Amino acid sequence: MILREASFEDAPALAEIYAHHVLHGFGTFEEEPPSAEELGQRLAEVRARGLPWLVAEDEEDGGLLGYAYASTFRTRSAYRFTVEDSVYVAPDSQGRGVGRALLGELIARCEALGARQMLAVIGDSANAPSIALHRAMGFEMCGTTRAVGFKAGRWVDIVSMQRPLGDGAEAPPSGDGIL
Repeated sequence: MILREASFEDAPALAEIYAHHVLHGFGTFEEEPPSAEELGQRLAEVRARGLPWLVAEDEEDGGLLGYAYASTFRTRSAYRFTVEDSVYVAPDSQGRGVGRALLGELIARCEALGARQMLAVIGDSANAPSIALHRAMGFEMCGTTRAVGFKAGRWVDIVSMQRPLGDGAEAPPSGDGIL
């Protein structure tokens, strides 16, 4: 697989991957799949903040295997050194190391930008694959917020996990942060 920055031409494939997760899972609390145009707008917003949006591309056929991006955790200035990750893998590519490769590269790029903490807000406390991926990549459990979403006829939790980047909280940050 090839890891690269997402392009606007990837928007239809991004929307297809994401639609599967919207319709068949609880990793996202969206209930209606957004259009390719909407995914393109989201990509533009991430890029406007100088944050990475990566795709894993199949080296043989050029199809997208998955994607990951960083977003601001919150917009208030004190959060400017904290990012939140999102990782989505195509259903037929799960279990092949795609998520691990994407998240590893995302972590490295966010560290290079000067981010100090990365948060994962994982939909569904039963989402064992995402929790395991984040744990394997150095995230620690922060807590579970119970029954904050209602999707597909049931209440859904969110799991919060956190990973320090670079020096984490061991030293004051340098630079202006990400906002």
